[in-house]
Amino acid sequence: MAFGGFNQNQQQAPMADINVTPMVDVMLVLLVIFIITAPLFTHAIKLDLPSAQAEAAPEKPQTISLSINGEGQIFWGNEAITQKDLEARLTQAAKQQPQPELHLRADKATRYEIIAQVMAAAQANGVTKMGFVTEPSPAASQPASGK
Repeated sequence: MAFGGFNQNQQQAPMADINVTPMVDVMLVLLVIFIITAPLFTHAIKLDLPSAQAEAAPEKPQTISLSINGEGQIFWGNEAITQKDLEARLTQAAKQQPQPELHLRADKATRYEIIAQVMAAAQANGVTKMGFVTEPSPAASQPASGK
């Protein structure tokens, strides 16, 4: 087939043949890749592995929400309690296995003396896992700007 010629008077028809060379090149490359990687899929080492039994993962301990409002009133969950009730409940909680976590939430207007008394009562009654619950500051919750 001629791409050019000296006779410019004739109309030139578009080329109607399909060029399969790129397709054959891709197929040959894929064939070589599969020939090289096929033995890797079947290669395995025969092992006689030992069997073992593991204990079940321990359950997450329950959490006790202990709140103190600005007036110093103590709440076990959503229920208002007295100091005497608090000590009895803390003793019961300390005897549970696994021991529950005590989440202490206090209003920012609460006097530190009351918080210290509650913490001392928890420690005296055997509660070992205690944490403070706070709210993140508005500045920390917003993404940093590129200034």
